[in-house]
Amino acid sequence: MKPSLVILAAGFGSRYGGVKQLDGFGPNGEKIIDYTVFDALEAGFGKIIFVIRKEIESEFRVAILDKWRGRGHFEVVYQSLDALPKSYKVPEGRVKPWGTAHAVWMAAPIIDEPFGIVNADDFYGKNSLKTLAIYLKSLDNKELTGCVVGYELEKTITDNGSVSRGVCEVDADQQLKVISERTAISRDADGRIYYQEAGVRFHLDSQAIVSMNLIGFTSLVFQEIEKGFDGIFQTSKVNLKVEYYIPLVLSSLINQGIKIPVLETEDHWFGVTYSEDKVWVKSQLKRLVEDRIYPNDLFNND
Repeated sequence: MKPSLVILAAGFGSRYGGVKQLDGFGPNGEKIIDYTVFDALEAGFGKIIFVIRKEIESEFRVAILDKWRGRGHFEVVYQSLDALPKSYKVPEGRVKPWGTAHAVWMAAPIIDEPFGIVNADDFYGKNSLKTLAIYLKSLDNKELTGCVVGYELEKTITDNGSVSRGVCEVDADQQLKVISERTAISRDADGRIYYQEAGVRFHLDSQAIVSMNLIGFTSLVFQEIEKGFDGIFQTSKVNLKVEYYIPLVLSSLINQGIKIPVLETEDHWFGVTYSEDKVWVKSQLKRLVEDRIYPNDLFNND
């Protein structure tokens, strides 16, 4: 059974200043998402599902789907505030999306096999997608489990501002013990990496393993996501900005004694958090094309 890949493309890009998942970065205006699709098809993912907002559907179809038509099996699902489990109603005043776990849950009706998750605005690298696909193919979809592809922190930092990363603590068998969301990660003037919390700086090992949301699950996880939404919804009544993140789902599985292996990769991540990142991302893709890792034109590479 071929695994599926869920691409989270419903973000607003508030820090970037636009719909970054539809911005062009490659030699012919290719989007980061195009390189992910290219790598996913090569890696053996059988179905690719895009999670988007309904209001960008027309633009998304022209920019992405029309170009990939006939090259694979593609589906689109929509993340919206009112798409909730059970009979929940959106709390009055809520405008913020419900988070990555909720976005993944949108794909539940069309997935009955192991699947991976990626962000639309992150470049993960060929080997990383291949590593995830190989592992997912080995899983028994009747068992609840998952995995994380872990990157070295040093290989995931932008020089244009602070970022958030899920810092992974692993045991001697490379099983995930704890994943801690660290926000405001930056570099000191001397190059050391730190995060800031309550005004205090805490330095991090540059080789610490972090999650970039390149994660896999068996399809039983949809039931877990739905169960976990209860607590998020109750919290949302007093905190309209609370979100349901995938690391919370991973933590729930670990607390149940489920093993979550961390699959390490040597790939470098790059992506667009800030508008200033665009020049950097374009230069990275240009180098990969010059090194013949990718064709000059993803859609005409015969």
